[in-house]
Amino acid sequence: MIQDQLTPTQEDLETLSRQLGRPVRDVVEIGARCVCGNPLVATTAPRLGNGIPFPTTYYLTHPVITSAVSRLEAAGVMAEMTARLEQDPELARRYEQAHEAYLQVRDEIGERTGTGPVPEIAGVSAGGMPTRVKCLHVLVGHSLAAGPGVNPLGDEAIEGIAEWWTRERCYCEGAWATDGPAPARDLSRHTKTQGLSAQELDRKRAARRAALEAEQGGQEPSMDNPTTRVAAVDCGTNSIRLLIADVVSRGGVTELTDVVRLMRVVRLGEGVDATGRLSPAALERTFTATDEYAALIREHGAEKVRFVATSATRDAENSEEFTAGIRQRLGVEPEIISGDEEAGLSFAGATSVLGSSDGMQTLVVDLGGGSTEFVLGTSDGVLASRSTDMGCVRFTERHLVSDPPTEAEIAVARGDILDMIAQVLETVPLASADRLVGVAGTITTVTAHALKLPEYSSEAIHGTELSVAAIDHAAESLLRMSRSERAGLPYMHPGRVDVIGTGSLIWQTIVDRMAELTDGRIDSAVTSEHDILDGIALSTVR
Repeated sequence: MIQDQLTPTQEDLETLSRQLGRPVRDVVEIGARCVCGNPLVATTAPRLGNGIPFPTTYYLTHPVITSAVSRLEAAGVMAEMTARLEQDPELARRYEQAHEAYLQVRDEIGERTGTGPVPEIAGVSAGGMPTRVKCLHVLVGHSLAAGPGVNPLGDEAIEGIAEWWTRERCYCEGAWATDGPAPARDLSRHTKTQGLSAQELDRKRAARRAALEAEQGGQEPSMDNPTTRVAAVDCGTNSIRLLIADVVSRGGVTELTDVVRLMRVVRLGEGVDATGRLSPAALERTFTATDEYAALIREHGAEKVRFVATSATRDAENSEEFTAGIRQRLGVEPEIISGDEEAGLSFAGATSVLGSSDGMQTLVVDLGGGSTEFVLGTSDGVLASRSTDMGCVRFTERHLVSDPPTEAEIAVARGDILDMIAQVLETVPLASADRLVGVAGTITTVTAHALKLPEYSSEAIHGTELSVAAIDHAAESLLRMSRSERAGLPYMHPGRVDVIGTGSLIWQTIVDRMAELTDGRIDSAVTSEHDILDGIALSTVR
C-alpha cells in the first residue's frame, strides 16, 4: 500500500471510531482498506501516547470481518491450528517467519512514525506467534496488511470466513452507525476515571458521596463505621486493574465510592501454557503497570491494599519472581487465589449492592458475549456455579441474523436459551434462589432502557431493582427494534447495537424462568455494576 493510502485522514479516524464504538487512539497508519476505501485494519504505534508499550500492531476494526472471525474462533479453529503447528514442521517454520516479519515491520513503523525502539516488547509479537494461536483477529489483521503469503494461518482464516466476507466485495453499508457525531468518549466503566487529575477525581468522589447521603436521607457514617480508603488490584491473565475506593457502611449495606478505576493490558499469561513460566517481557509489563498503580495508591492515601492474582500465576514455575516484584513495589504480599476463591470474590462484588441477606440465597448472572455464568451463594460464600456457552455475540451470530429478527429466529433462540438453563439446573439448584442479580453490559443496557435514561450512567443504573414485568417490557422492546433504532438510543454503546437484541432475549428468558422455578418468589432482579475488583476492595475491610 502506498503512503497516501497508509496515512489516516480525519475521515478515516472518525470511521474507525464508529467501527470500534469508542474514540480511536494512537493509530498511525491504515493497514488495509476495503475496496471502497474504508479502513479494515488500524496500524497502531508500538508505544501508545500514554507511554504504555503496545505490541499489537495490526488491529482488525471492520465489524463484519470481526464478527466472521469470531465465528471461526467459536468453532474451535484456534485449537486445531495450534495442534497442527506441533505436528507440521513446515507450517511451524512458516509461522515462525510470520512472527519475525511482524517484528520487523513493527520496528519499521516505530521508526517511520517517530515512536522509536520499544525494548519492553522486543521479541514479542501478537496472536500467539510464533508457537501458538491465541487470537485469529490479530492473524487476519496481519494477513490483510501484509498481503497473502506472509502469515499462513492468517491466510487460512481469511479463506475460512469467505462465506461471510471476501476481499473482493464491500460490506460496509449498515455495518456501523453513520448518524450523528463519531464516538467522543469510551463508555467502558474501567476508563471513566482515566485522564482525570487528582482534583477532578476528588470532585467526582465528593459528588458521588453527596448523592449517596441524599439517598440515605442525609445519614452520615457512624464513628463505629467510618469511611476507609482502600486499594484493590486484580491481576489476571490479560489485564491488571486497579480500584481505589472509599468504603463506608450505611444501614447494613457496605458501599464503595470510586476514587480511581483503571485497567492496563499487560498479558501476564503470555506463553505460560507453552513454557510453564512467566516471560521476562510479561513480568516487565506487569511491573511497569504496578509502578503506576503504586504511585496512585500513595497519591490518594489508601489505608489498606490487597493484590490478587488469578489464573496466569497459579502454575508458573517462576511465580516467586512475580511475587517478589509485586512485594517490592506495593509493600504487600500478592495473593495467588484459587478458582473457587475467585468465584467467591466475584460473587461478593456483584452482590455488594444488596443489603443484609439473613441467610437468603442469591443467584448472580454474568451475561457476556460468549458465555454466561450462573453463581448461587449466600453471604457466607458460593454454593454452586456453572458457566455456559451462551452469550449475546455467540447467539446473535447463531440465531438472530435478520434486522429486526424474525419470529422464527426468536423462537429457536429462546429454545436454545431454555436448553442452556436446563443444563445449569443439573449442578445449580436455581429454584432455591431468593434473589436475582444481573451483571455486565447487556443487563445494564436493558436497565438503562427501562429507566429511559438521557445517557448511560453507571450511578443511575447500579443497584436498580426492576420487576419481572419491567424487564420483560424493556427486553422485548430492544429485541423488536431495528439496528438503526437501537443505535439512536442515547445510552446505547455502539459496540452493543448489533447484539443487544439477543442479549435482551437471553436476560428476559432467564428472569422469566427464574420466576417460574421459584413459584414467583423471585419477582424482580437487581442490576450490579460491581465485579471481582469490587469484591477484592470489600474484602480488605471485612
